Amino acid sequence: MNVRTIGIDLAKEVFQVHGVDEHGKRLFNKQLKRSQMTSFFANIPPCLIGMEACASAHFWANKLSALGHSVKLMAPQFVKPYVKTNKHDAADAEAICEAVTRPNMRFVPIKTPEQQAVLALHRSRQGFIKQRTAQANQIRGLLAEFGIIVPRGIHQIQRRLPEILEDGIVAGDEAAGSPGVDGKGFIHAESGEEQRSLVVPDFGSSGTSGNGGNKGEAGMGSDLFG
Repeated sequence: MNVRTIGIDLAKEVFQVHGVDEHGKRLFNKQLKRSQMTSFFANIPPCLIGMEACASAHFWANKLSALGHSVKLMAPQFVKPYVKTNKHDAADAEAICEAVTRPNMRFVPIKTPEQQAVLALHRSRQGFIKQRTAQANQIRGLLAEFGIIVPRGIHQIQRRLPEILEDGIVAGDEAAGSPGVDGKGFIHAESGEEQRSLVVPDFGSSGTSGNGGNKGEAGMGSDLFG
């Protein structure tokens, strides 16, 4: 098979490949399963292979380059103008095959596995920082509902939160001397009369705190957040 250029529409399981000869004549446009990819490209002469720079593109670029092929990655927006018909896998593979031969095409550098590992580490770290910031903002907002204002900045949360929690524990210990209050500041009723006195209008028993808060949001009781 005298194939000169191949365009690959990447996927997770089923890939679409479009191949042409040195004159641009179509030789094949077919589907390959993931398990067939390596054996297929290992049994054809080295050629130019084009792919869009999307998920798993750098993995396949390194794998096919190791088989002797010349692999080029392109941004999807640069390939789109070469799609001649409605968008589907066969048309996309043909467009990629044509776009990779354009002399003024801009290509994306292929990353090595080491470079990908470093980028993965940075992206994971950015994700953790985003989650930490969201959690800090949530804590700051909840504390503000109780009149406790914490300045902005993660270091302010780290410095103030232990003090706030310690103050809450001390307050609970002081209340432990009151009748019906345990060492954690929770109220317990012994007699039936005491249990009836703990029933809050619109909320039911004080023990159903989660249900009470939700009822307030629905307009059936006082809303904790105004």
